[in-house]
Amino acid sequence: MEKIPMTSQGYEELKEELRRRQQEERPRIIAAISEARAHGDLSENAEYHAAKESQSLNEGRIAELEDLTTRAEVIDVTKMSGEKVKFGATVKLIDEDTEEEKVYQIVGDQEADVKKGRISISSPIARALIGKGEGDTVEVAAPGGAKSYEIIELRWG
Repeated sequence: MEKIPMTSQGYEELKEELRRRQQEERPRIIAAISEARAHGDLSENAEYHAAKESQSLNEGRIAELEDLTTRAEVIDVTKMSGEKVKFGATVKLIDEDTEEEKVYQIVGDQEADVKKGRISISSPIARALIGKGEGDTVEVAAPGGAKSYEIIELRWG
């Protein structure tokens, strides 16, 4: 069974989603199915079919979340340190073309969210950053062409 690296924050978010889906969504969907079933003929009952589809999607996500939380290898990034970029590091970059600064934390695939500055360990930019240190320049193959970034700060936690 392959372990999935994850920050403690990402793990807690997954556990909370699992709890919400099991304890809130599941009973709500069951009630909706029950109510729709009471309306009679199921073959032409759109509410029933929508509720059953919702149930299927919810149960599928519950199974996925149970698998992820079971295989999670929670890494406490507050106890990490070093001079090189690795999982859990927060990296401040400067785009060498636009002089724009960006800050990213390298996290597990399931917790990545670019809008929150959290990029997946398997993303092209994270793969380019791994093993580099402050002052290093990295080339990242992006859809719009190669991008060049300089690492200006590396921090943990």
